[in-house]
Amino acid sequence: QAQLVESGGGVVQAGGSLRLSCVSSRSLFSFNGMRWHRQAPGKERELVASLDNSGNTDYAPSVKDRFTISRDTNKNTLYLQMNSLKPEDTAMYYCATVSKPTYWGQGTQVTVSP
Repeated sequence: QAQLVESGGGVVQAGGSLRLSCVSSRSLFSFNGMRWHRQAPGKERELVASLDNSGNTDYAPSVKDRFTISRDTNKNTLYLQMNSLKPEDTAMYYCATVSKPTYWGQGTQVTVSP
């Protein structure tokens, strides 16, 4: 079992920044990697960023060069630094493990106003 708790969401104007956090009850290295997903109302869930245990990262084209995924292994915490936010980034953001089974957090809402 594992529990993930996200935080850091909020309301921000376009062009602003937010940093999301995801605290895991287990070492991040006990999974095969970590991911951030998002889901906007009426849309399917989208994979935003991935981080594997070797430190390799991958991003959706829509967020590349604006978002950065990182981790602090001492704190069992995954981060998503989001810069140059756009209204289309508005969504519920979830962290998830790369594992079987997959563990999900409860989500944190990000709202970007024009």
